[in-house]
Amino acid sequence: MNPRPSSRLLTVALSGLTALGLLTAADTRKPATQWLARPTEAARIARVEQGLPAVTLPGEAPRQLSLPQWMELYGIPGVSIAVFDQGSLIWAKGYGVKQVGGTDAVTVDTLFQAASISKPVAALAAMHHAEKRKWSLDADINDTLISWKLPDNEFTKEQKVTLRRLLSHSAGTTVSGFPGYSVTGPVPTTQQVLDGEKPANTSAVRVDTVPGTLTRYSGGGTTIVQQMLVDQLKKPFPQIMKETVLAPLGMKHSTYEQPLPKHLASMAASGTYSGGKSVEGRWHVYPEMAPAGLWTTPSDLARVALEMSKATKGQSRRVVSQAMAKQMLTRQSERFGIGFERPSDQDWFGHGGSNEGYRCFLMAFESGSGVAIMTNSDAGSRLFEPIIASVMAEYGWKGYTLAPDNAFTTVDLLTRLKGADAAITWFKARKSAATPEDKQLSPAVLNDIAYSLLRSGKVPDAVKMFEANVELYPQDSNAHDSLGEGYAEAGRKDEAIFRYKKSLELDPKNNNAVMMLEKLGAASK
Repeated sequence: MNPRPSSRLLTVALSGLTALGLLTAADTRKPATQWLARPTEAARIARVEQGLPAVTLPGEAPRQLSLPQWMELYGIPGVSIAVFDQGSLIWAKGYGVKQVGGTDAVTVDTLFQAASISKPVAALAAMHHAEKRKWSLDADINDTLISWKLPDNEFTKEQKVTLRRLLSHSAGTTVSGFPGYSVTGPVPTTQQVLDGEKPANTSAVRVDTVPGTLTRYSGGGTTIVQQMLVDQLKKPFPQIMKETVLAPLGMKHSTYEQPLPKHLASMAASGTYSGGKSVEGRWHVYPEMAPAGLWTTPSDLARVALEMSKATKGQSRRVVSQAMAKQMLTRQSERFGIGFERPSDQDWFGHGGSNEGYRCFLMAFESGSGVAIMTNSDAGSRLFEPIIASVMAEYGWKGYTLAPDNAFTTVDLLTRLKGADAAITWFKARKSAATPEDKQLSPAVLNDIAYSLLRSGKVPDAVKMFEANVELYPQDSNAHDSLGEGYAEAGRKDEAIFRYKKSLELDPKNNNAVMMLEKLGAASK
């Protein structure tokens, strides 16, 4: 069974649309790994690189690691960063390589998958056309959908699914995220995705709770917005995004084209699993373009944040008016404005992103300051907080609250720096001394770290951690399921069968256990 994500930070192109790409042969600048608005920023970059928070392990003195050392610790091939301050892009820099085991350096123009940061950029386009065509943000979305309709049901009798609710994750729609598709396999149309029809690999997007009553992240909802824009504007989605947002904001290194056109492949970083293995085919394809399909750079993401800052001040209306920009950054639901994350207890806006082999984060203030970080690794999110902390300290920003160290971070660092045995020993001691109110401790902590070890090829250590998790949480079905996977990977078939059966006993609805037992040639009953 797949582990749950541990980070708080929270993916059909049409062939022949290569002319839509903003990255053309006309851009002949020599690739650079660093760009500075002024020479003095070089010293500030160096301080940011060396000023990341120290690693603190129980009973040891803090260890100071530079950014390259953090990348090595987590096995992250490449990182790209852009910093903007008081309304201007200040510097951008690439670190590491485009592909694990490769030699091509990450430059300031290297493309990464923006994953869910695609959502607020798509929301800008939707709001632009809502203003231009006078669409109501609060009307039934079916009034503007043409080629496909969202089925009504008992949940939509009184409250309707609206554009505002879809883009603030409060429409009651299903399907949180998307795993993407192999570059060599079939890719579904948008309508097939929405209806969960093959070759779609996710279920149908439907309403299963009363709209407006619950904030629940739904990439499926943003896919509905994608279909609505295509229906209304009668253009391919990448073209809509180019004409509405990317070109007006000067985002020359960005495109929503899926699959990525071949002539841009050499400019793109390859996705990497947390164990260090490259994604097959370098990356996945995302026909769910509005929620997950943007290819871009941190500098171009900075341009989005800077435009929002200027628009809210009435200094620009290249995409939306001042009133609409303010509305987009006003909390519409728990944690979300329109498209953008807007935490209730902090001053920043932005979004995180998680596609297969990529992690990224955009954090900005209305003052026009902030940072965009993009990585080509599933482990990339481990760097967000350290980088943000160092940048904020260097530039004196306030308004973003850094997450305190937690049990997951400690176990992860102990595993990487001291080994699995040390991590398990610490976790057991912490659990035995913990109060029932300690919400940091759960089966997910050891489970997630064990899967990371498994993906890294460290099977004995992974099994050891899975076993410890079952010992500590004997009634957790997923812990037994995961141990079964560890045993199967280690070639311990009989023990794997026993664990899958135990998992199924604890949770009769565990279809993964049924499937794995069949694969192992054992009956589930």
